[in-house]
Amino acid sequence: MMMQVGIYLFPEIEILDFAGPFEVFSTASRVFGRLTPEKEPPFAVSTIGESAAPIQARGGLVVTPRFSLASHPAFDLLIIPGGVVTAELQNEALIAWIRARSAEAVVASVCTGAFLLARAGILDGRSATTHWEDIADLREMFPGVRVCEDVRWLDEGEVVTSAGISAGIEMSLHLVARFAGLDLAVRTARQMEYDWTADSAKC
Repeated sequence: MMMQVGIYLFPEIEILDFAGPFEVFSTASRVFGRLTPEKEPPFAVSTIGESAAPIQARGGLVVTPRFSLASHPAFDLLIIPGGVVTAELQNEALIAWIRARSAEAVVASVCTGAFLLARAGILDGRSATTHWEDIADLREMFPGVRVCEDVRWLDEGEVVTSAGISAGIEMSLHLVARFAGLDLAVRTARQMEYDWTADSAKC
């Protein structure tokens, strides 16, 4: 059954934090389609914004979400990328939306996206990581989270977190392996010419 993967976009989002995972899951489906064209691809990837209006990412790139918070399909996997999350942390409607989605989907974060998961209470009592520059702030702001440093990604079952930028690609390849098999993840990494090994991460 095809998994619905949603990636949340917001102003000043880090470009590779969302584009890296998008590329991984869309490439995995493309590779799968070449191998088994008679079967349904494993992933459908779409983007969501607070509204469907264009968003300016870091560096000035403008992107347009496919869906809004008020109108999107049900997701099996929701990815919250990082970037400048100061305003998002104060957005109660967004935090409530993330919390609600965590009851029905696996939720993953890249970089400072972990702060939004923590703000929603999803990381309480769990191990999590973020970009190395933000480890101390995550630990100070959310003492209920077991913050781990010097790891690329952590899989806590229903919640998965990663460090910054390229670590989000590695986490996404791990999720491809978890949901669609290691062989597809390896082939996806090769297609992307990304040097990846399926080492498990521990805190």
